[in-house]
Amino acid sequence: MATTRIKICGINAANALEAAIGAHADFAGFVFYPPSPRALTPREAAPLGERAQGRIKRVGLFVDAEDDLIAEAVAAAGLDALQLHGTEAPGRAAALKARFDLPVWKALPVASSDDIERAKLYREAADLILFDAKTPKGTLPGGMGLRFDWTLLASYRSPIAWGVAGGIGPDNVAEALAITSAPLVDVSSGVESEPGVKDVDKIAAFCKAARNVG
Repeated sequence: MATTRIKICGINAANALEAAIGAHADFAGFVFYPPSPRALTPREAAPLGERAQGRIKRVGLFVDAEDDLIAEAVAAAGLDALQLHGTEAPGRAAALKARFDLPVWKALPVASSDDIERAKLYREAADLILFDAKTPKGTLPGGMGLRFDWTLLASYRSPIAWGVAGGIGPDNVAEALAITSAPLVDVSSGVESEPGVKDVDKIAAFCKAARNVG
């Protein structure tokens, strides 16, 4: 079984970034969505991006963002990939991939098997599909600690990379991987002491638990 890749999302402080690097996570997620308690401006993300360079891949999370914001964040933080967490259609994902010449991740909210099927629409437009829990209307699109039925992914196969997010933490990441065999796991609120504040011990525990699967 291939080693599971790990993304720690919503990093907004140097100690959290260092914890992710020290625990051998593969990706650090920077959120560029102001309503989120984890949000950064491109200016705030710049020193974190510089600190991360060559040590961990930097993923910028955007929600139906304009090109200008994405361009500013890419330049400031040295992003290695773009994560689209809004209602972006396949055409939008493909256009951003072409403009910025960066891998594009598309997050899809999941509540039923029909939502898993939607991934097929993005196979030509995205480089990775991230299945996340569908959140209530009018709330944040992710990072709320909600979990979906992981058995929906038990037999999932895809020609492109994919991962699972939503309600995952140190105590249940092994269960998530046992059920889904996901190549990547993404955590945010599951390694926090409060919304927007990462817990370095939880980051270490999460990465250890994910690596010990299989």
